[in-house]
This record gives sequence, C-alpha cells and structure tokens, in this order.
Amino acid sequence: MTKMNNGSSWQISDGNWLNLTIAFIVVVVGIVFAGEIPKQGGHFGFWSILPPLVAIGLAFWTKEVISSLFVGIALGGFISGNINIVDAYLIPSIGTEDFALILLVYLWSLGGLIGIWTRTGGAERFAAWASEKIVRGPKSAKFFTWLMGLVFHQGGTISTVLTGATVRPIADEQEVSHEELSYMVDSTASPAATIIPFNVWPIYIAGLVVGTIPLFETTQDGVAFFIQALPFNFYGIFALIITFLFAWELLPWVPGKKMRKAISRSRETGKLDRDGADPMSSSELTEMDIPEDYSSGLVDFFGPIGTLLGVAIIPYGYTAYIMGNTEDPTLLIAEAFVLAVLTGMFVALAKGMKLKTVMDGFVDGCKGVTIGAIILALAVTLKEVADSVGTAAYVVELVGGAIAPPVLPAILMLLCMIIAFAAGTSWGTYAVVFPVAMPLAWSVMPDEFFITLCFGAVVGGSVFGDQCSPISDTTILSSLATGCDLMDHVYTQIPLALTAAGLGAGLYTLLVILFV
Repeated sequence: MTKMNNGSSWQISDGNWLNLTIAFIVVVVGIVFAGEIPKQGGHFGFWSILPPLVAIGLAFWTKEVISSLFVGIALGGFISGNINIVDAYLIPSIGTEDFALILLVYLWSLGGLIGIWTRTGGAERFAAWASEKIVRGPKSAKFFTWLMGLVFHQGGTISTVLTGATVRPIADEQEVSHEELSYMVDSTASPAATIIPFNVWPIYIAGLVVGTIPLFETTQDGVAFFIQALPFNFYGIFALIITFLFAWELLPWVPGKKMRKAISRSRETGKLDRDGADPMSSSELTEMDIPEDYSSGLVDFFGPIGTLLGVAIIPYGYTAYIMGNTEDPTLLIAEAFVLAVLTGMFVALAKGMKLKTVMDGFVDGCKGVTIGAIILALAVTLKEVADSVGTAAYVVELVGGAIAPPVLPAILMLLCMIIAFAAGTSWGTYAVVFPVAMPLAWSVMPDEFFITLCFGAVVGGSVFGDQCSPISDTTILSSLATGCDLMDHVYTQIPLALTAAGLGAGLYTLLVILFV
C-alpha cells in the first residue's frame, strides 16, 4: 500500500506487479541481447511470435491490458534490435494518418457526442422511445442490436462505434449486461461486412488476390469471386446466426460459463458489469447532467445519428455502387462523425442550452475515452512490432508445411484465426495469407469450387481472429462503445465465436470430402 500526497491511498494489483516484474526482466535481458538474434527469411524464428504471444498471454493472465501490451512492445523492440521503442515504434505508429483518424474522429467524436447526450438527454430519450415503440425486454433489445449491426455493416471501427453508440442506452435500460452487448456489437461488425458486400471489403481483397491464380486476372474478377464465395464464408454466416439466436435466447446452451454468469447477474441483480470490472468508458459517458430548464427530445438523438447516416452511409452506397466509384470513402465517413457532433451541439444550442454547458459535455465525453485511446495506441504499436519481427511470416512458414489437401480449407481457416488473433487484424492477415493461400490451393487442386471453399475459409478465419483478439481495434472499440471491461468482453465472446468457427471448419471438411 502506498500513500499519495493528498492522504488517499492506492494499491497496485497483483496483475500489475506481475507485469511490472516481467517488464523489468524484459528490459534487462533485452539490453544484453538486443540485436543479437539473427533474422532469417523475413522473421526471427520462434522469437517472432513472442511479442504478441507474451502480450496476449499476460492480458489473459493478469486481466491488465496496458502493461501487458507495453511488455510485448518492449520485447519486440529488443528482438528486432530497436531498443528505443519510442522512436522506432510508438511515434511512427500513433503518428500515422490512420491512428489520427481513429483518435480524433471515432474516439473523440464518439466520446464527445455521448458527452453532449449526457447534457441533452438525447440517448436517454431515445432509449425511452425505443423501449416503448420497439423494445419490450432484454431479448428484443439484443435483437435491435443485431439489426443495427446489419444496418451499420461497413465493418471494423465504423460498425462497432455506430452500433454501440446507438444501442447502449436501450440495452442499459433493459438490463442487458455489457458482456452480452459488446459481443452482439462485435459479432455483427466484421462478420456482417463480409456477408453484406456493400462496402470496401470486396475491393480490398480483390486487390490482394489479383494475378495470384488464373481465376483472378483482374480486380473485377476478384470482386466477382468475392460475391460468388459469400455462401461459403461459413464463419461469417454462423457468427450472424448464432448472434441472432443468442439475442432471442434460443440457443439450447450458451457456450462459456462467464457469459452465462453475466446474463444471470444482469437479470437478477441489474448489475451490467461484474464486481471489480474496469469498464472501458468512464463515468463521464454515463452520468446524466441535464439542465433543469432543458427539454430533452428525440431530435437530440436522431439529429446527430441522422447526420451520420445521411452524410456517410447513403452517399457511400450511391458513389460506390451506382456511380461505380471504388475509392475508399473513409474521408467522407470521418466528416460525417464530425458533422454529427456539430449537429448535436447545434440542436442543443438552438433549444436554448448555454454554449458552456454544451462544451462541458463534449469535453467530459472526450475524457471518458482516454483509457480506450491509450490501449488502442499500444495495440496499434504492437501490430507494427509484429510486422517488424515477421510474426505472420513465421506462422505461415511454420504451419504451411503441415497442410494436408483433404482438409486444406479448414487448416487455412485455423491458420488465419491464429495469425489474426496474434496480430489483431483481419486486413493485415488477408495481406499476408491470400497471396500464399490461393496459389497453394490451386497447386493442390485447380478446381473452382475447391478454391471457393479456401477463399471463404481465409475470409472467415481472419475475421474470427480479429474479432476475438484483445489487441484488435474492433475488440477494443466494441468494449469502449458498450462500456464493457475489455477482458470480460474477450473472455465471454471467445466461446461463442469458437462455436461458429468450429461449425464452419467442420462444414468445410465435409464439403471437401463429399464434393471435391
């Protein structure tokens, strides 16, 4: 126990002590051996998997994510010989345009908007309206979440932020545990994006496979094949089906003891988080402070959300599929988030709220996502470390030789699950695996149906790993948007996701045996 200057006390948890001890050992050993590990074929052998493996292992073991991620980053720096991890990894990672977009637009705009809602009562008013008109209890609240996940089906950060921000007040009102809600949001983000192709995913993947085998001579061939392979993306399909059944509580048995406990706790006691949980959003995002003279209305909620939809989603579909513009529409979506916040401010000011009150709400909301921003910054940095030490290249080389032709789709799926879980990214896994997997599958059996199965296995397996990894931005943002403890979300989600993955892998194997 350590006393602070103001007389209050704080205690370092056992998990933090363990991580601090390991960090110290890593630093000492790393200084001695930094740069001494030889690099071979784009990786450092077994050492290449240690940074993400240690970080993920410590996160599961200690339930403390920040120090776990830092240990993994430090270890990767020493393996690669880059002892100065600040200059080598942290600054280049968090100084990128992609991270700035997530931080400034998604995190601060999301946090700021929710903060404004704590002053206007917009989300609370919408929750009351939805409960009266649409939602009748926990089941229908979860079903509403499932529907919103399909509506905001762009995948990744966009889906998790939009869906989470929209449904959380409704689910909280109906006493749906944050573990349930974060699973629903995460499991209808990237899985839905790979099943409903009105987004940039087909174009991105087509660019990776073009020229790899005779079936993919042009980008258009790749996009057409992505559409053709949709019915064989078994993980995405089973993930959405299981989430739907989970919403209506129709599963004969809910996989995972922790999830069953979360459901019982919220229904019986009304506690949305377990005792001792560390939710990703702070009290600034949940405590209402509505001025006495302000009249909350649906416009306080639908104004900003309508702006998001009107400015981002609708023009996206129009420009990408009607006008044929295949450029990445991220900038338009970023503008939509900023405009949504400005709309929320304008509505509040137009209804008579003082400017200082509006800005206080915005600032409090930004404060509420600070922890999430720190974790996300370290997670992004760890991905750069994994690229630097060749984590994915080593895993592909290690597992690739063990692939047997009759079960190639299932093993490709497992390989992608492992890589994406370790690296925390589905798109990064696609970039590594697709150029290798397609020629491998073609050499094993140059059959279009067999290639379709392998293609769907890579798409789905990568999404599983990204969805379940505690260092993935979608996992982190799902927890943030729903106010869930990050590791509670990971622990409760994995059994359900593994069920979908197991069904998918089994079906791939069965189809190969029967039809190939």
